[in-house]
Order: sequence, then C-alpha cells, then structure tokens
Amino acid sequence: MISKAPIYLEKIEKEYVNKEILRVAIIAELDAINLYEQLAQATDDEDIKKILMDIAREEKTHVGEFQALLLKKDREQSSELEKGREEVEEKLENKN
Repeated sequence: MISKAPIYLEKIEKEYVNKEILRVAIIAELDAINLYEQLAQATDDEDIKKILMDIAREEKTHVGEFQALLLKKDREQSSELEKGREEVEEKLENKN
C-alpha cells in the first residue's frame, strides 16, 4: 500500500520544513521497500525476484541515510527513538 503524504511546505512553519522533508522522504523509501518486496513475493521468476529484493535492500539504506540526517536535525526525534528502543528491550527481557 502506498501512503499518502502530501507536502504543503507553504503551510509548515519554517523551522519544521526540513524535518518534514526528511520524514516524507523516509515514508517514500518505506513505500518503495514494501512495493518491491510485495512484487518479489508475487513473481515466480527468480531473476526478477533477485533484482527486486536487491533494490529493496538499497531502499533500506536510503531510509538509514534519511533517518541519520533527521536524527541530527531533530534532537527530540533522536531522544524519543532511544526511549522507544529501550522500551522494546525492556518488554522483550520481561517476556523471557
């Protein structure tokens, strides 16, 4: 499923524009990953599957690039991401 992330930069406060651009770019890359992986699963042609999965992996690198930049630009995002990671680790430890 392709997300709908309209960008109306003129309606965004100037201090938030670059963060919004990075988030939309991440969404676009995640959409691409989902699309390529779904297409790979739908085909029984191993050549097509191999190329689609390779491209999906490249898109994952792009997500990492945009996320790294977003974390530099948005300290709150960085802090909350770390809190989320800690919560998951805690819940998984309690599960065992």
